[in-house]
Amino acid sequence: MRNPVGISMKKDTIMIRISEGAEYKEIIECLNKKIPALKKLYREEKNPIKVTGKILKNKEIEDIKKIIKDEIDVDIEFESPNELGLHGIKKAFEQEIKNSDTKFYKGSVRSGQKIEFEGSLVVLGDVNGGAEVIAGENIVVLGALRGLAHAGAKGNKMAVIATNKLECPQIRIANIVKEIEKEEAENNTYKYVFVDKEEIVLE
Repeated sequence: MRNPVGISMKKDTIMIRISEGAEYKEIIECLNKKIPALKKLYREEKNPIKVTGKILKNKEIEDIKKIIKDEIDVDIEFESPNELGLHGIKKAFEQEIKNSDTKFYKGSVRSGQKIEFEGSLVVLGDVNGGAEVIAGENIVVLGALRGLAHAGAKGNKMAVIATNKLECPQIRIANIVKEIEKEEAENNTYKYVFVDKEEIVLE
């Protein structure tokens, strides 16, 4: 990676662009080297910083914030999604998932509970109505899925949802939503959900 971190001025904002293919170690090393250049831009006026480019994990965002704020007292905004959730999608992207970090949740998810994870999420039980499971990648429910499931929550349309019994009124992958009629939910044998041609498919 020749230049994993680029710095430029846009109007009254300093832009830090992180290359899509940059590795975590490269980003941190390059950013540390460019701190002196950043500090020079703040000699006269404290312009805000906006970080764009690669979609970052929460830990990467916190590390980048710390490196900058340890040297410069400045407001930092991240254009890429820095949280999971239905309002965390700012940029849709596609990637083939071969291996991903996986969280196992033991037991059923009760109504009112919300489980989130940046990688893939496996629930060793049911997801009851009124509960939410949100993952940056895939979701697997070994029991019945009756609550809200949102896979690919940061925009990954290659994510999938698999369950032993699909009984939820709505399913989401990335920014694509499918409503499931009550009769269809109660009398179906669907166990696998994925995106094909910008539409959610149930199998």
